[in-house]
Amino acid sequence: MTLSHLPQDVAGLRFLTALPVYNEAKHVTGVLDEVVRNAGDVLVVDDGSTDGTAELLARRSDVVVVSHGRNRGYGAALRTAFQYAIEHAYEVLVTIDCDGQHEPQRIAQLAAACRDADLASGSRYLQPHVTARQAPPDRRRINIQITEELNCRFGLKLTDAFCGFKAYRVEALRRLQLTENGYAMPLELWVQAAFQGLKIVEQPVPLVYLEEARSFGGALDDAAKRLAYYHAVIDRAVAACTERNAACSTSAFPCAELFPGCC
Repeated sequence: MTLSHLPQDVAGLRFLTALPVYNEAKHVTGVLDEVVRNAGDVLVVDDGSTDGTAELLARRSDVVVVSHGRNRGYGAALRTAFQYAIEHAYEVLVTIDCDGQHEPQRIAQLAAACRDADLASGSRYLQPHVTARQAPPDRRRINIQITEELNCRFGLKLTDAFCGFKAYRVEALRRLQLTENGYAMPLELWVQAAFQGLKIVEQPVPLVYLEEARSFGGALDDAAKRLAYYHAVIDRAVAACTERNAACSTSAFPCAELFPGCC
């Protein structure tokens, strides 16, 4: 696919844009129409959709589709995209959700940010005045809490721990060993990124909530259970990193106190 329609700041940069998709028949066509106008190569990971999404994807010839035979989870879909980008030797991978909450015209901006960083993460709170609709209160509260905990424990400087609009230098992805299949996989990623000493930057993106009542599914719709799940994922990631780096003196963390139990 030609990149002649893309901005000059991504000229010569071989990047892939990937969308994890599960039961997004309502949004997938409109979102993909915008994505292909603002990206080069586009991958869709269909995570076992049963609502007609797969049939809509089958009609398209402008994207590559990788399908999971059953629903495996948001984290599993992202890992499939990561592996595809590695196997096909892309320089940068951009991930964007398919629920209409992100602006595809910012894809090139995020990709270009990885020229000087390992991970460029969208933040809906760097420019809080650029807001289409406020986040649901419990989601914003939990985002603030988890973001602050990640910053405190691991020396990060994040303002938005949960934005799915990100760009990754693919060489950095090779260094990660992600296992979480669920929605909280990005929290495991933040722990490993800190552990690896990856260079992280944030890029402002608008806060757009089209469906305030959108469900996480099952027990995660309960805020307390969702928070407990997030903490469990972070703690598992810490334990795994500690195990892989028993010699704490080689850790990339600014001090051992940021990583409880490491030393």
